[in-house]
Amino acid sequence: MQIKSWFDKDTYTMTYCVYDTSTKDAVVIDTVWNYDAASGALSLDSVNEVAAFLKAEGLKLHFILETHAHADHLTGAQPLKKLFPNAKIGIGAKITEVQKVFKKVYNFSEQYPVDGSQFDFLLHDGSETKAGSITIKTMFTPGHTPACASYLIGDALFSGDAIFMPDSGTGRCDFPAGSADTLFESIQKIYKLPDATRIFTCHDYQPNGRPLKFQSTVGEQKQANIQLKGTTTKSEYVSFRTARDKTLSAPRLLLPSIQVNIEAGRLPVPESNGVSYLKMPLKGS
Repeated sequence: MQIKSWFDKDTYTMTYCVYDTSTKDAVVIDTVWNYDAASGALSLDSVNEVAAFLKAEGLKLHFILETHAHADHLTGAQPLKKLFPNAKIGIGAKITEVQKVFKKVYNFSEQYPVDGSQFDFLLHDGSETKAGSITIKTMFTPGHTPACASYLIGDALFSGDAIFMPDSGTGRCDFPAGSADTLFESIQKIYKLPDATRIFTCHDYQPNGRPLKFQSTVGEQKQANIQLKGTTTKSEYVSFRTARDKTLSAPRLLLPSIQVNIEAGRLPVPESNGVSYLKMPLKGS
C-alpha cells in the first residue's frame, strides 16, 4: 500500500490517495475545490493534480472519502467524480446530525433531506469497507463536529480534524454540536491503537513557520501532543480546549464551505442566468 499526499497552501489542507501498486485499486481522502471568496472564482487546480496522478499511475478510483463536512474549504468530491464516474463518495453516517443543524442555519426548505442521501454511501462506526484490495475500517471520532470519522487503512489512520501534528494539538470544538468532552474520548480511541500506527492529519498550519509535516504516530502523539498527551486528564483537556476556542475566529470559508459540503460537494442549483449563488446568513442589524 502506498500513500500520495497533496497540500493546499490556501487552506492548509492535506489530500491523500491510498493505492495498491499491484492491483491499482485506490481511494482518495479529503479533496479540495479551490475557491476565492473575494471573487467567487472556483478553480480545479487541486482536483486536477489528483486526477493527473490517478491517470498517470493507471489507478482505479473506488471511493472519494470525506472525514467530515469541512468548515474551511469546499470539497472537490463532485468534480473529481465527474472525471472518475465509477467512484463513489462516502462519509460517516452521522453527517445527518450536521445536516439537521445547518438546515436551520441556512433556512433550507422543509423538503431538504437530512438523511445523508446526498452521498453515495454512509460509513458506520467499526465497519470495514473494501475498495478492491484495500480494506478501510471506519472509526467515529466526533468532537470537532458530531460527524467526524477517521479511516484506518493498514497501519495508517487518516484522522481528519480530530488530531493534528503534535506541535499543533487537536481540532477546535466550538462548531455547532461540537464537544471537547467528546473529542477527548475520541482521541482516547486513537491512543488505544498500536504506538506504531501512523497518523495522517487533514491540516498542517505550520506553527512558527516550520516546514510542512503531516505524518506522526500514535506513540509520538501520546508523548508530545501539546494539548492532549497520553497522561492528560479529561478535565485538563476540556478546560484548555474550551478556553482556547473562545479566542478563535470563525474559519474564513465556514459559511460557503458547509452548505456545499453537506451536499457532498454539489453547488447550489444554477439560477436563470446559469450561475450558482451561495446563501449567506447575516447577523445583527
